[in-house]
Amino acid sequence: MPQYDLIVRNADIATVGDRYRADIGVRDGRIVAIAQGLEGPAARELDAAGRLVTPGGVDGHCHFDQPTNDGSRYADDFYTGTRSAACGGTTTVLPFALQQRGSSIQAAVDDYHQRANGKAVIDYAFHLIVAEATKDVTQRELPMLIEKGYTSFKIYMTYDDLKLADRQIIEVLATARKHGAMTMIHAENSDCIAWLTEQLLDAGLTAPRYHASSRPMAVEREATHRAIALAELIDTPILIVHVSGREAIEQIHWARGRGLPIHAETCPQYMFLSAEDLGIDPDDPMHGARCICSPPPRDKANQQFIWNGLSSGLFTIVSSDHAPFNMEGPHGKRAAGEGAAFDRVPNGVPGVETRLPLLMSEGVLGGRIDIHRFVELTATNPARLYGLYPRKGTIAVGSDADLVVWDQFPEGQERVLDNSMLHHAVDYTPYEGMRMRAWPATTVSRGRLVWHEGRFLAEAGSGEFLPCLRPQVPRASNPLEKWL
Repeated sequence: MPQYDLIVRNADIATVGDRYRADIGVRDGRIVAIAQGLEGPAARELDAAGRLVTPGGVDGHCHFDQPTNDGSRYADDFYTGTRSAACGGTTTVLPFALQQRGSSIQAAVDDYHQRANGKAVIDYAFHLIVAEATKDVTQRELPMLIEKGYTSFKIYMTYDDLKLADRQIIEVLATARKHGAMTMIHAENSDCIAWLTEQLLDAGLTAPRYHASSRPMAVEREATHRAIALAELIDTPILIVHVSGREAIEQIHWARGRGLPIHAETCPQYMFLSAEDLGIDPDDPMHGARCICSPPPRDKANQQFIWNGLSSGLFTIVSSDHAPFNMEGPHGKRAAGEGAAFDRVPNGVPGVETRLPLLMSEGVLGGRIDIHRFVELTATNPARLYGLYPRKGTIAVGSDADLVVWDQFPEGQERVLDNSMLHHAVDYTPYEGMRMRAWPATTVSRGRLVWHEGRFLAEAGSGEFLPCLRPQVPRASNPLEKWL
């Protein structure tokens, strides 16, 4: 009888703290041995041939099959979305169970399990979205769901059907602090956006490029500062999600200097896209809509500030914020009609499959970050932040056998990114034409080869739901001590 289900031979293993060559032995979906010259037998052997092997990616911010109320529809469900993730080296995803106003969070969780059931091909957990912070939600539902393994939730400071007032945000933060959960905050000033949007539309400035004008950096800066202040009041950690600009970065840096436990997330769209990508294409006035997301991409000079934050340690994680709307068809970016004003275009860009290859290509191989920082940003820190570590996010005995074997391409032989290469159900990628220096050759999820030599191998429903533990972040003190 084989001693191992799988042995990965001759791996150049990289984790947050180490890099070394060894074989990896897998049994029952977990890593049970790491050694040089590991003795078999094994039911299957995979020769990494000296190639780089990193932990499977953990994407802490993506959207699959999420309800909308504007006639649009996400292109990816839990099958196509997780298939795309697996082919891009991600082995764990955390999408969002969205509470509908007038309904309970438990109803959203139940609905989301139905949407995921029998479809996911890699492991997944759920964040919660709190759209209505009633006393029943903050005092009964959230504590109950935290105990069941839903230990992170997202709140919005913008969007009329989602935003919470400051008092409601305080109530959610107090619940998170009391029960040890993580609060994610979408930080943009809703009233500023509404006023600017009205002025632009009244002036007839409706093209996609004016989406960026309606959400300048000051809008993100103010809301980021306010979110930090509310978290300081309650003395609880928060994560500012999809940080896009240098002015918000300055607020986070300021908070860190005060010793506040403020975590920050950014996304590839802020490293590789700019406001110019929202510009007018004379052949297709809606072309720029493919890059409409919130916060919007900033000017090209801003991209360096994002890279600086990645290399310096300011950012805690890099997520995709995969929000997959097709460009064509009645339910995508054109859902409100041809030539619809920018404020009626569904927000979001696809990226769950390209997150890791982009950051490996331009971050690690481009000399902007080292391989250990790459692992930290894309796997280890998300697992820690959302209560999945050390089961996920590292290569260690006892951890799930979630691995990525990387192909690297020499100069002049880079792979040119084309949407036909990808496995999502979206009809475009905003990163079309980029020259990729690396791509996953093999993705292993709990010891199963789910992507190998250009073939997708997993079956629908083979992914497992993961109840999360409490986040591994410093605990807060008594929030009232400094005020009383």
